Amino acid sequence: MVTMSAPLAPILGDRVAEPLEQEFGLRTAEDLVRYYPTRYVSRGQELVEDNPEDGQHVTVVGRIVEAKLRQSQRKGLWLLNVELSCSGRSVKATFFNGRRSSHYLKVGRRVMFSGNVKYFKSTWSLAHPAYVVLADSDDDRVSPAESDGRVKAGGAYAGLARGSAEGGFDPALFDLPLVPMYPASKAVETWTFLACVRQVLDVLDITDPLPAQIREERGIIGLSEALHGIHFPENEPRMEAARDRLRFDEAVALQLVLAQRRARRRASASRPAAPRADGIAAAFDARLPFELTDGQRTVAAEIADDLSRDHPMSRMLQGEVGSGKTIVAMRAMLQVVDAGMQCALLAPTEVLAAQHFRSVTGMLGPLGTGGELGSDPLATKVVLLTGSMSTAAKRAALLDVVSGEAGIVIGTHALIQDTVEFFDLGLVVIDEQHRFGVEQRDALRAKARDGASPHLLVMTATPIPRTIAMTTLGDLETSTLRELPRGRSPISTTVVATRVHASWVDRAWVRIREEVAAGRQAYVVCSRIGDDLDAPPRGDDSRAPTTAAAVDVHEQLSAGPLAGLRVGLLHGRLPADEKDQVMREFTAGQIDVLVSTTVIEVGVDVPNATTMVILDADRFGVSQLHQLRGRVGRGAHAGLCLLVTDAAPDGAAHERLTAVAATTDGFELALLDLRTRREGDVLGAAQSGTKSTLRLLSLLDDAPIVEAAHDYASTVIGEDPELERHPGLAGMAAAAVDDRRADYLTKS
Repeated sequence: MVTMSAPLAPILGDRVAEPLEQEFGLRTAEDLVRYYPTRYVSRGQELVEDNPEDGQHVTVVGRIVEAKLRQSQRKGLWLLNVELSCSGRSVKATFFNGRRSSHYLKVGRRVMFSGNVKYFKSTWSLAHPAYVVLADSDDDRVSPAESDGRVKAGGAYAGLARGSAEGGFDPALFDLPLVPMYPASKAVETWTFLACVRQVLDVLDITDPLPAQIREERGIIGLSEALHGIHFPENEPRMEAARDRLRFDEAVALQLVLAQRRARRRASASRPAAPRADGIAAAFDARLPFELTDGQRTVAAEIADDLSRDHPMSRMLQGEVGSGKTIVAMRAMLQVVDAGMQCALLAPTEVLAAQHFRSVTGMLGPLGTGGELGSDPLATKVVLLTGSMSTAAKRAALLDVVSGEAGIVIGTHALIQDTVEFFDLGLVVIDEQHRFGVEQRDALRAKARDGASPHLLVMTATPIPRTIAMTTLGDLETSTLRELPRGRSPISTTVVATRVHASWVDRAWVRIREEVAAGRQAYVVCSRIGDDLDAPPRGDDSRAPTTAAAVDVHEQLSAGPLAGLRVGLLHGRLPADEKDQVMREFTAGQIDVLVSTTVIEVGVDVPNATTMVILDADRFGVSQLHQLRGRVGRGAHAGLCLLVTDAAPDGAAHERLTAVAATTDGFELALLDLRTRREGDVLGAAQSGTKSTLRLLSLLDDAPIVEAAHDYASTVIGEDPELERHPGLAGMAAAAVDDRRADYLTKS
């Protein structure tokens, strides 16, 4: 018998174990048996993929309705063209060893094909797939003689002989009520997984890491029964019982890792920054021309309490667009400055960094003129650092940072460069944190001196999938601002479907002229800047046009429907000084209409802008659309956002836009985004997407399971932080988080 931590090579042989590790990262027995099937095929059932991508590895099950052997033009080569009927659809495959394959692939037989998709025009087929001839009943079982005791795979035997993963393949593995189907590849087919799991389970000593009391409380089965039940289920109830148990295992494994991380963070040291009644933060509060909302005061108190402790804060501040997150972050930074430390505010774009710099210095007034003659005794210095600054300006900013002269440093990715050294970094504030990778955030936090950990505050207006997932898992302390400050106006959103109402686009330009005539301003947002290469066409329609480019739209509007208005252009490729000049002119009302890319997505605050037209709106994500429309309605006049799209009215893209138009609740939209894109790889570098380390658990649908696992893991880690007395639980956590992901978690 072998333990869960045993390496696979001695059990399966190097030739089989090596591709399992290289292709899927499976190194131990636990890794393999916790690599679960994603679906099952019952006897007689057919299986087909709907619209797979070109090159995708797929597995299909069907019955052969045609098998034609023909000689190729190449001498001595015979091709076998096979057509399968799969759930009412036709799948074609070509075999290059036609004479040999024709002995097994005969009309009427039920088979499983596995191979890479190849498209010709709009039809896909499989070229020389691996295959298994399946039995329809006990009387129709494939004999060893008929299958030659092996699986034929693309001109080479799969190498799985009966009874041994290295020695061969046993067709009886497919004589199951429910045949499991695994995510596979050309190097490791689904039946390879089946054979390997069978062989490992036969020799595996399974000790259940969950106490009997927990299993009874949760009403879940034991681990051995669950692992056998998910890989070789006798029926659907057994399979579902197995999934229930293993879903809880996934939640516990993740919660253990995150609980350990929280415990280690609490154990790490940071310099406390207690509030002062006579410091710059109090002076700033006294000069505010408005009252904070109740929500802002509550959140500010939570953050102030965190900053007063001797272990680093790790808090996410989420709030609606325009809910006043920046003011709350400002008060936090000034509290840290009062303690003699520096703060870094990291913004995703130069436009936003410059906007933050103007906003912060404007709100601080004389309190932000540190180092200048006649400045307030409490004043600090605020500096801006971006990649496109002149060498002289950058050198001066770097000197202020390293000397400690600058209490608040605002910048873009330039802050992460090795040349940037802080005198004493105490707080890192990250605006729109989803725009930064984990390694980038960690590089900034590593700039604190003497091994101390700076406090961390991340802000977001629409939580993206990974943020929601990590919050659901209890990894971040969360503060929420739902109340909008007084003075914010409502925003209405309309989807302009050009396939249905082509003339509505012309009406949009008329509406902009009306707003400008009333003394207001507007945005026109494009998905790309414009270059010699057209954007790729949409895949859902052959008549789909390319996307509108900002440079072209600016020229067309200036000479056409908006002729006579002052139309500006803003995009990421403009020189920094030109971008800053355009934004200053738009803010001052010297530009009527700003044609822009998404560089205005976050942070841009022009209260006089009331209308936004987003072209090719289906090209933007839910979060982006919500952020973009948050640029209007920031003053006394109501905002209007028009989402222009050529997407099919009955398609998923149009449905998503309709959902965005139906609500301005950023938290509801975050859930929509999560349902659309899923949680992403919560233990990997991906911010969102379909690939996830979670095989059974859904952070969105299984919240009660996550909460129960959180409570259990917190109790265990509280008593045994390094899981020294719980080797089984340690193994579960290790299987969920390999070395690379564990390193990632320490940074995120």
